[in-house]
Amino acid sequence: MKTLAWLTAGVGIGLATYLIMNAPQPQYATGSDDMEDAARRTSGWGSKHRLTGTGSDMMGRVKEGVGNLTGNDRLANEGAADQLAGSAESGAGKFAQAAGQTLHDLNR
Repeated sequence: MKTLAWLTAGVGIGLATYLIMNAPQPQYATGSDDMEDAARRTSGWGSKHRLTGTGSDMMGRVKEGVGNLTGNDRLANEGAADQLAGSAESGAGKFAQAAGQTLHDLNR
């Protein structure tokens, strides 16, 4: 029965992610359409990587917790490494989103 709950949660998170990533973007009346397109693509890339990084971080926490509970040092270390990689990817996504917003603001 626990498997069904995890499967349902995974499908729900996947559906929410799909809907968020494919939501229509607001159209702004700004200067250059090419610059606005670049800002939109950069921000979208950043959103994707923030989400992926957060997911990696969460899975790393789960792996580390399971590794610590079972006494499996390799799994715990792998979880810690996944957390570090997820945090780095999330940070890159935040930077890209800020760059996209800056491009949009400069294009006004």
